[in-house]
Amino acid sequence: MGDEDVIRRRLLIDGDGTGDDRRLNVLLKTLIKWCNSTDEKAEESKSTHDRMLAQLAQCEFAVTKSQLASEMMAAELNSYEGLSQILESGIEIAKTNIEKSKIDLTQAKTVRKNRIEYDVLAKVISEQPDRKETLERLGTLKTELSSLETTKQQLESRLALRKKQFHVLVTSIHQLQALLDEPDDVESSSEDVEMKVVKES
Repeated sequence: MGDEDVIRRRLLIDGDGTGDDRRLNVLLKTLIKWCNSTDEKAEESKSTHDRMLAQLAQCEFAVTKSQLASEMMAAELNSYEGLSQILESGIEIAKTNIEKSKIDLTQAKTVRKNRIEYDVLAKVISEQPDRKETLERLGTLKTELSSLETTKQQLESRLALRKKQFHVLVTSIHQLQALLDEPDDVESSSEDVEMKVVKES
């Protein structure tokens, strides 16, 4: 048997270092000695017997203590595993909440951006006149435009008339000038010019 096996066996027997291995060895030696002794007195035999029972009780107590400690450790291990599962589920829930919060944050940023754009557009729209006022103003402008068109036509017709009259006047002046330049037949020519001016007018 190698040193490692011996050490492993000693650790299994006396794992906590409370002297269980030594107690068992002492109990075993005492038992062998008690069994092999034939010339002991009854009192010494009873004393040895009582001492062995006490040592056995100590060993049973140590075994019971070890079992209870083992059960307690197993219960703590199960508790730790349960806590670990709870923590893992909590971490998963936290990750899910973080992802959801990121999505909500992105949506909130989009909504805020849209609200800012909406406020800007609403401000621009509020600065413009409403449809009713615009239609009324457009109707007024159309009426004014129609009136101006009528005035324009009247002015154009009056201007055309004035052009004709001016043309007649200029023509008459030229004819009179031509008649004045001719010395003969002044009276007959003046009558002809008057007749022409009357006809042309």
